[in-house]
Amino acid sequence: MKVATKSELVEVLKTCKDAFVGAGIFSFFINILMLASPVYMLQIYDRVLASRNVTTLIVLSVITAGLFAVYAALETLRSRVLVRIGGKLDKLLSGRVFDAVFKAALQRPGAGGQAMRDLDALREFLTGNGLFAFFDAPWLPIYLVAVFLIHPMLGIVAVLGGAFILVLAIMTEMATRKTLSEATAANLLAGRFLDNSLRNVEALTAMGMLPSMLRRWQDRRRKHLVLQALASDRAGVITALSKFTRIVLQSAMLGFGAYLVIQNEITAGLMIAGSIMMGRALAPIELAVATWKQFLAARSAYSRLNALLAAVPADAERMPLPAPQGAIELERVIAAPPGSNIPVIKGVGFRVASGDAVGIIGPSAAGKSSLARLMVGVWPAHSGVVRLDGADIHSWDRDRLGPHVGYLPQDIELFEGTIAENIARFGEVDAEAVIAAAKMAGVHDMILHLPNGYDTAVGAGGATLSGGQRQRVGLARALYNLPSLIILDEPNSNLDREGEAALARAMVELKAAKRTTIVITHRPSLLASVDYVMVMNSGLIEAFGARDEVLAKFMRPLAGPAGHPSAALSAV
Repeated sequence: MKVATKSELVEVLKTCKDAFVGAGIFSFFINILMLASPVYMLQIYDRVLASRNVTTLIVLSVITAGLFAVYAALETLRSRVLVRIGGKLDKLLSGRVFDAVFKAALQRPGAGGQAMRDLDALREFLTGNGLFAFFDAPWLPIYLVAVFLIHPMLGIVAVLGGAFILVLAIMTEMATRKTLSEATAANLLAGRFLDNSLRNVEALTAMGMLPSMLRRWQDRRRKHLVLQALASDRAGVITALSKFTRIVLQSAMLGFGAYLVIQNEITAGLMIAGSIMMGRALAPIELAVATWKQFLAARSAYSRLNALLAAVPADAERMPLPAPQGAIELERVIAAPPGSNIPVIKGVGFRVASGDAVGIIGPSAAGKSSLARLMVGVWPAHSGVVRLDGADIHSWDRDRLGPHVGYLPQDIELFEGTIAENIARFGEVDAEAVIAAAKMAGVHDMILHLPNGYDTAVGAGGATLSGGQRQRVGLARALYNLPSLIILDEPNSNLDREGEAALARAMVELKAAKRTTIVITHRPSLLASVDYVMVMNSGLIEAFGARDEVLAKFMRPLAGPAGHPSAALSAV
C-alpha cells in the first residue's frame, strides 16, 4: 500500500502553529470587544436618553473608548503576528523553493519561474485581510444567536441574509475558479515568451523581428486578459449583488426592528444593537467575498508550490566523500535532453584516469556538449551510471563537489557582480586564487586594463564585456582553485590568436598539475597537449584512444594558404 508523503508546506505551516494560535486568541478578544459597540448603543438609547443623565453618558463613553483602544491595540498585535508569520515562512521556504526552481530548470528548461511569485502570493494572503475572515468566521453563529435572543424575527432576517451572501461566495468560486486558472496559465506562457525574447534582444533587433515577436506576445497576453476580464466580470456581478444584499439587509433589520419597537416587543436600543450585531455577523462573509480573488490566487500558488516541492524533493543528507581525484567513468549511459525522450547519448561507456587529458571531437549534434553535461552531473542519465572516483556522480553532495569541478559551457554566462566575484564563483573572494586563475586563463592583463580592474562590474550576463572576454573570464572561473575535474566545452570558440595561445598554455599547466581535463573542440590546435582523443558521432563513440593513433585515422590534408599543406579533422 502506498504511503502518502507529508507535504513540505504543511510541515512548514505547522512550525507556525503557535503563532496562528496566538492570532486566534487575539481574534477571540477582538470579537468580544466588538460587542462594546452594540452594548454602548443599547445603553444610550434605553438608559441615557430615557434618564437624560449626562454623567452616565460620560462614564459609558469613557469606558467604551477605553475598550475600543484595547481593540485597536489587539488588532495591531494580530496584524504584526501575521506579518511575522509571513516573514518566518519566507525564511523557511525561500531557500528551499529557490533550490527547487533551479533543479526543476535542469529537468525541464523554463520550469519553476513562477515559484517565487507563488511564494509571495501565499505570504501576502497569510499576512493580509483575507485571513482575518477565517479567524472571525467562528463568531458568525455567536452573533446570530445574539440577534435571535433580541428577537426571533430579526434572527431569521439575519440568517437568510447571511445564507444568501454565502451562496454568492460559493457562486464566485464556481464561476471564476476555472477561468482564473486558465488566465494564470496563459499569463505564465506570455511571461516565459517575453523572458526568452529579452535574452535574444540583439538578434531580434538586428533582423527586424521585434514587430513579429510583439504580435506573438500580444496574442498570448490577450488570451490572459480576456480570461481575467471574464472572471472579473463574473466576480464583479456577484460582488455587486453581495453589496446590494448587505444594504437591503441593513435596511430590513432597521425596518423590522422599528416595527417591533412600535409593537412594544423590543426597545429602540435593542433595534440598533441588533442591526450592529448582524453587521458583525456578516462581516467575515463579506470580507471573504471581497478577498475571494486573493484567496483563489493563494490557493493556486499553494497547489503549484506543493507540486514543485513534491516533484523536486530536498536533497537527503549524504555522508561526505573524500575530495575527488578526478577519475571519470561512464557505464553504458543513455541520455536525452530534459523533457525529451529522444536519446542523444546512446550507450556510451569509457573511463578517464585521474590526471589524464582527453580531447573530444566530432561533427555538430554528435552529442559532445550533452556528454559534458552528463559528466558534470547537471543532466541525469536515463540508464547507465556516470561515476566520479567510483561513486555515482549524483550521490555526491553538490555543494561539496562543486569546488572540485571546473566547467566552461558552450554558452558563457557571467552574473551581475564584479569580475573577481565571478571568477571566485561568488564565494569568499580569495585574491591570490582569483589572480592565479586569471593568469592561467591569460586574462590577467586584460582585466588590469579595465576601468576598475578586478572590481569592474560586468553587468547582467556580462554585458559590459566582449564575447572573447566573457569566455576568458569564464575559463578563469572554471580554473579557480585548480579543480580535480575540468571540462571545457568549445573553450576557444570566441578567442583570438592571443586567447588561443593562452588557452594552450593553460592546457599544458593543467596537464603538469595532473588535473583531469576534458576539452571539446573543433580545432586541432588544442589537441597538442591531450593524452587521448575521443571521436563522437550521432551520440556514439566512433573512436577513443591515444591521441596520435586516433588523429592519424581522422586527419586529412588540406591545401593551406599559398598552396602550403595544412591539416583538418575529418570528423569535424
